[in-house]
Amino acid sequence: MNLIDEKEQVLLEELKSYGSIAIAYSGGVDSTYLADVAHEALGHNAMMVIADSPSIPREELQEAVQMATDRGWNLRIIKTEEHLKDDYLENKGDRCFHCKNELFTKMEMILSEFGDIILAHGAIEDDKGDVRPGTQAAANHCVIAPLQNAGLYKKEVRLLSERRGLPTAGKASFACLGSRFPTGTRIELEAMTQVEKAEAILRARGYSQYRIRHHDDLCRIEIDSADFDKMMNERIEIVNAIKKTGYRFVTLDLSGYTMGSSA
Repeated sequence: MNLIDEKEQVLLEELKSYGSIAIAYSGGVDSTYLADVAHEALGHNAMMVIADSPSIPREELQEAVQMATDRGWNLRIIKTEEHLKDDYLENKGDRCFHCKNELFTKMEMILSEFGDIILAHGAIEDDKGDVRPGTQAAANHCVIAPLQNAGLYKKEVRLLSERRGLPTAGKASFACLGSRFPTGTRIELEAMTQVEKAEAILRARGYSQYRIRHHDDLCRIEIDSADFDKMMNERIEIVNAIKKTGYRFVTLDLSGYTMGSSA
């Protein structure tokens, strides 16, 4: 057994030891892999909990729900209301904390009916090197990180996901729509919907790694630099389509896509 297989075995054994668990599931690479392993370990006693709010694109939510259904997971959809809270909307740099705090609070409230159930999220080893306010929210609510406990990194999660036939194995990174606004710029629900519509245009045209950065009436597109030629060939159609969502100006950021960028 090689190291990566050993890590997955450690993960399986840890999950089995809990008896029952609720996974904060988003449809992303890490939480999807964790959900699949938890289902293998605990069956129906592994509950996948996904948040439904305006900060999550409808297409992302629908895909995540469909995958859970296809794989026979025990899925529960909960309504979160971070978009109604000033601490989140003020976007002062701790937005992610308030978003995750809302999610974990709602998970605790709803899952209290199930008795003593462990809450978990999909944090991985790579996350330890980043500033992640959401990690503090997890700590405040005693939410465990089984992938970190097993010492798993993103590249390993992708490989193990591919072995399991998970469609998320090669999925690009994703963050909630609130991350599209520069820090310090208040998030407006109408603008969040505008961002979602603009990003749907890029997704429909086959872009996989992209962000729409919202600057009032200016839309700044971030894509992988490898897609610059494709974007230039389609620029007229893309500009016209995005302007229909309400933007006056549409620009391409020559720096390309940058994870964590919001300014």
